Amino acid sequence: MNIERIDDPKFGFVHLHNHTEFSLLDGAARIKNLVKRAVELKMSALAITDHGVMYGIIDFYKACRKEGIKPIIGCEVYVAPNKRTDRRPGKDDTNRHLVLLAENEQGYRNLIRLVSMAHTEGFYYKPRVDKEILREYAAGIIALSACLAGEVADYLVQDQLEMAVQSALDYEQIFGKENFFLEIQDHGLEEQRKVIAGMWKVHERTGIPMVATNDVHYVNREDAFVQDALLCIQTGKTLVDTARMRFSSQEFFLKSEHEMALLFGEHPELLENTGRIAERCTVDFNFGENLLPVFEVPRGYTLDGFLEAECREAFPHFYPQMTKEERERLDYELKVIFQTGFSGYFLIVSDFCRFAKENGVAVGPGRGSAAASMVAYLLGITSVEPLRHDLLFERFLNPERISMPDIDIDFDPEGRERVIRYVTEKYGADKVCQIITFGTMGAKAAIRDGGRVLAIPLARVDKVAKAIPSDLGMTLDKALSVSPDLARMVEEDEEIKRLYSLARSLEGMTRHASTHAAGIVISKEPLMNYLPLQRTSSEDFVMTQFPMKAVEEIGLLKMDFLGLRNLTILQEAVRRIEETRGLKLDLLTLPLDDPQTYTLLASGNSTGIFQLESGGMRAILKELKPTCFDDIIAVVALYRPGPMEQIPEFIRRKLGGDITYLHPKLEPILKSTYGIIVYQEQVMQIARDLAGYSLGRADLLRRAMGKKKKKLWKKNARTLFRGCKMRMENGLFLAPFGLG
Repeated sequence: MNIERIDDPKFGFVHLHNHTEFSLLDGAARIKNLVKRAVELKMSALAITDHGVMYGIIDFYKACRKEGIKPIIGCEVYVAPNKRTDRRPGKDDTNRHLVLLAENEQGYRNLIRLVSMAHTEGFYYKPRVDKEILREYAAGIIALSACLAGEVADYLVQDQLEMAVQSALDYEQIFGKENFFLEIQDHGLEEQRKVIAGMWKVHERTGIPMVATNDVHYVNREDAFVQDALLCIQTGKTLVDTARMRFSSQEFFLKSEHEMALLFGEHPELLENTGRIAERCTVDFNFGENLLPVFEVPRGYTLDGFLEAECREAFPHFYPQMTKEERERLDYELKVIFQTGFSGYFLIVSDFCRFAKENGVAVGPGRGSAAASMVAYLLGITSVEPLRHDLLFERFLNPERISMPDIDIDFDPEGRERVIRYVTEKYGADKVCQIITFGTMGAKAAIRDGGRVLAIPLARVDKVAKAIPSDLGMTLDKALSVSPDLARMVEEDEEIKRLYSLARSLEGMTRHASTHAAGIVISKEPLMNYLPLQRTSSEDFVMTQFPMKAVEEIGLLKMDFLGLRNLTILQEAVRRIEETRGLKLDLLTLPLDDPQTYTLLASGNSTGIFQLESGGMRAILKELKPTCFDDIIAVVALYRPGPMEQIPEFIRRKLGGDITYLHPKLEPILKSTYGIIVYQEQVMQIARDLAGYSLGRADLLRRAMGKKKKKLWKKNARTLFRGCKMRMENGLFLAPFGLG
């Protein structure tokens, strides 16, 4: 399907009422599958209207745009029977549904505000709006009266036609003429036939236009079983329970236009109205914007000027010799930061790190690519000197692929909340919040959930789950191919075979929402202007409804405020040493070449030392017998899936084994790691020195490798090899890259 179809004014039937997997444990339609099926059905647009939330709208938008169909952003909200703030048992716990679709940018802003207020102000069993705020934020929104749980439909089920008419007129008054539609559905339910007849009467009395929808909860008819299982997981029931919530038909799937015409073809305007609504609804996202909060600098300074002044002032303290290499590195970093517009970012991070240190909150020395920045070092964000460790700035901030820098900060967990409060007070409570994360069903979890739904004895389910290897990234399909016990059970036992089949359908499905352990977002305007919000489970804080990746994509500043218990231990150790021995230690000035320390580590006595305390790591330290800090850095880098295979060879070379280099130019790059490629920086240096890459381009190569993007990697690898051949008289054998 061609992207140009989005601008085609003649839309056919469009599904305007769809629940994805983000209608948690209710919708069984995975976004990619839903959009793919819409394309197969030759539909030109599609809506997302999850229950009370907007969790999946960025993924949905991108999936639709990728497939060339128009995304319609919406939500099926819950309307409180009275005020959204009322919470009286028996009076305020019955809510009516209402479908809201964003017609334009203003409508989208109003929709995210309504959904946010439903969660932060109106939550009572469900996130609820009321007619007061619907009226206030109705501009740019098209509303549909929803399913059987809608207010108009509910009155019709109760034979209260006059009340239904009045309700419809109320909503038309709220949203305006041609902005409210009477919605009818036909899933073969007896109550729906009654509602359809009643809706025609309401239409005749009011003139409010009608629209036909299907209440989509799964993609294909055969997926009804999966949706039924999700409802069981949600309610703690089994499929054999008779008294449980369940859908009464298998018609809640993404039907073709022909299938919808079979239901409503006598009144084609009901289907045509969906296309007219789709034509009106246009919301676009601008990814890659810079929505950094405003950092106030002293009078007379610009952001760039103040950042440079701070760095120049600190420079002589950290670099008393002030060599040419050091000065050029600072000049280069500042130039890139100015060009990319991230001066404010560095000043913001520097500010809250300074607050933490001045208020007794331990701050880690730096983690990830941020340690490659001299500017971060000078500002006290990191305490790792990048030149000493051959760290490349382009890995942190690549001028050839501009994206928001990523600085993760470790704090003493006991002081972390104080830093968050400081940031909240400085930038405003409406501009700072935590970030949501979603739990999905892994292979074992899908088996256990599926077993409960199917009422299989726990011991049998446990046996199946234990037959699945615990390897990182393990899937049910992979487990079946590598676990003989699992394969035998699935082959020989019909009950287990059924369990496995259900679990495969559940695997990867979004199961629940929680608060990201570290993610904090800070914006220049109230966050409710940019994305929907909700309260954390403790209700002490607010968090985004978009996950971390989506938060970054829309241009907001995301930071990881990590709580690291080891910092508490170190801080307490320093306190006790001063208390008992009268010695005031500065951890940042401790020598890195102390022989007794390496003797201790070589003995494997590293319990309680961050990243060196696991049983496997202690065993490696005893074999490696580290004698310098570079050994520690290397073994931490190698101790992860994939690179672990190189550890025996690394140890052999470290302890005196032959060290060879595939080409003389590799020796200065790989000397510290005994001829073995350990770090991603080394990949970048090889691409620069042997193939003539710029460091910016070398970083793109590194990203392709690190993220296992095979197509991108093959393209880069061919270019890399050609560059090496052109620069080397005798060619070069690149075994580490799988090239020859």
